[in-house]
Amino acid sequence: MNGDIRVILTDIEGTTTPVSFVYDVLFPYARARISAYVRDHRKDLTVLLAEVRQAGQGADLTVDECIDLLLRWMDEDRKIAPLKTVQGMIWREGYETGRYAGQMFPDVAPALRSWTQRGCRVCIYSSGSVDAQELLFRHSDAGDLTPFISGYFDTRIGDKKEAVSYSRIAREIGVAPSSVLFLSDHPDELDAAARAGMTALGLCRPGNLFPLEDRAAVNGFDEIDLTVLPSAIR
Repeated sequence: MNGDIRVILTDIEGTTTPVSFVYDVLFPYARARISAYVRDHRKDLTVLLAEVRQAGQGADLTVDECIDLLLRWMDEDRKIAPLKTVQGMIWREGYETGRYAGQMFPDVAPALRSWTQRGCRVCIYSSGSVDAQELLFRHSDAGDLTPFISGYFDTRIGDKKEAVSYSRIAREIGVAPSSVLFLSDHPDELDAAARAGMTALGLCRPGNLFPLEDRAAVNGFDEIDLTVLPSAIR
């Protein structure tokens, strides 16, 4: 492995996992259950409901109004921490009862194994909560992949389209941004990581929604050669 890259930081949706799994499986499962889940667990969700009220700028919102707000945010695909948290709680039930397994592109598991065996750490940065990320990789259709992942980051560390978020992640990991390769399907995220000093590489996966235009990109993890990566795409 080239000594310049010590950490691979990867997005999930459209990068490790098909967009269709998120929108056709996970989102409908959570949306159908979110109202009942919040009502049934309201005593355990005091902090989360307070976060909903704060984000919604309504300190007096009732539980039902909080639910309506969560559903609206979900329909708008908003990247708001309390929404992502409650989605993760609901998805846990689906994973643990075998309703579905986390879908991975076939090149992902071999690459994670190879990179970690060569001494490169792998971390995840996704808008989904850390709990939801761990569930996806623990219950993946390629088996438990969590032994190959050394860290998880969600939007609590910052917006994925802001360079400062990637600087914070590098500090948390304990490496210079120049030692991190960031993988994503989203051009704004790639640009933000690059502004923070990371090497950024796009993924052109089937079903992805965002054109990467002239940004450096590959079709799969199996096309990534860490020995030539820095000079090839920086």
